[in-house]
Amino acid sequence: MSLLTPDLYYRTVLGIDLDELTRRGVRALLLDLDNTLLPRDTGIVAEEYTQWLRHAKDAGFGVAIVSNNWHGHVQQIADELGLDISGKALKPFPQAFRRAMAALDVRPHEVAVIGDQLFTDVLGGKLLGATTVLVEPLSRTDLPHTLLLRLIERRILADREPLG
Repeated sequence: MSLLTPDLYYRTVLGIDLDELTRRGVRALLLDLDNTLLPRDTGIVAEEYTQWLRHAKDAGFGVAIVSNNWHGHVQQIADELGLDISGKALKPFPQAFRRAMAALDVRPHEVAVIGDQLFTDVLGGKLLGATTVLVEPLSRTDLPHTLLLRLIERRILADREPLG
């Protein structure tokens, strides 16, 4: 189960303790998009998330998006946020994570993978050797197979409470 156990667990990206990540040696954040930075199917990143991304960059973190989403709007969202994106990522496989790490010039132990799913974001980050940060999904809307996986996730996380 350790491959499915996040190192840190927060209610939202906004609650993530960036000082804690710095203490862990993290220099770069690889963020999921759907239900992590924006509610699925909205295409709109709320202003407070944009401000949080700006704050993370101002604090010295490299930031990129790693998303399984393959639709054209994800590139547009990344451009609006001023972030590189590795789309069509096929998480939890490591290739897209490695592309993002190369662009940010960091190694796995200097990375935090942040997302809302255990079987893509946390597992992918663990396979990579990165710090993993799970956040609760921003909406209940999701793909049918993801909704099924959410049932399993709830059982795995039953004894954990998210911070902030």
